[in-house]
Amino acid sequence: MLKVNGKEIAVEVDGAGPAMLMVHGLGGTSNFYQVQADALVERFRVIRVDTAGAGRSPVADGISIESHADDLAAVLDTLDAGPAAVVGHSMGTLVVRALAARHPDAVSALVLLGAVGEPAEAGRKAQRDRAAVLREQGTAAVAPGVVANALSEATRRDKPEVAAFVRELVMRQDPEGYARNCEALAAATDPGAIDTALPLLLITGDEDKVGPPEISHQLAEHHGNATVEVLPGVGHWTALEASRATTDHLLKFL
Repeated sequence: MLKVNGKEIAVEVDGAGPAMLMVHGLGGTSNFYQVQADALVERFRVIRVDTAGAGRSPVADGISIESHADDLAAVLDTLDAGPAAVVGHSMGTLVVRALAARHPDAVSALVLLGAVGEPAEAGRKAQRDRAAVLREQGTAAVAPGVVANALSEATRRDKPEVAAFVRELVMRQDPEGYARNCEALAAATDPGAIDTALPLLLITGDEDKVGPPEISHQLAEHHGNATVEVLPGVGHWTALEASRATTDHLLKFL
């Protein structure tokens, strides 16, 4: 556990070599990347965090996309680990884009899994409503919807262990911390264009309803020199639903 910016942040560090920072999305934890971390530790110093209010990191005040980005920069600074190749998933793609914009010297390359954009008003309302449900009824009230809506049909049918793990990730969240992170996503704004000099890889599933391929293609087009990989039969929990393909693309890119 590291103390940064007045918060306690759960951090795992494994391996040696160039630094790689892995950032989960809403409802996730550092364990989202376990398969990739196991494969990458022979070549990289792999740093995984539970962002404020998620997983093993306690609830904190003032949670936002920007505060998460500043916390990540402080983690890298504390560990003397920058610049790092940075991987983000889902809401974490907004966070790592904000990190690259606010702390450009901390990032050497960027990988976005299931990239999402600034929420539309309907999406903002959905996140605020989810926060209210979490506070009133707890994580058990939202876990079934996450499994049903964010995983592909093929994953739910052929990889029930992945569906079970996603449910467990959601169920293990602190309801208040999860609610505050939902509200952070509801308040999110676009972090802006990614520096065209920054190597950029985007990976998403062709059945991703949360971060559909169009968003990845738009980000790549604006960047001008990015690689987009669209994985067949995969929903939003990219690194779990297509663990081997995600690992292979990371190794090839980095």
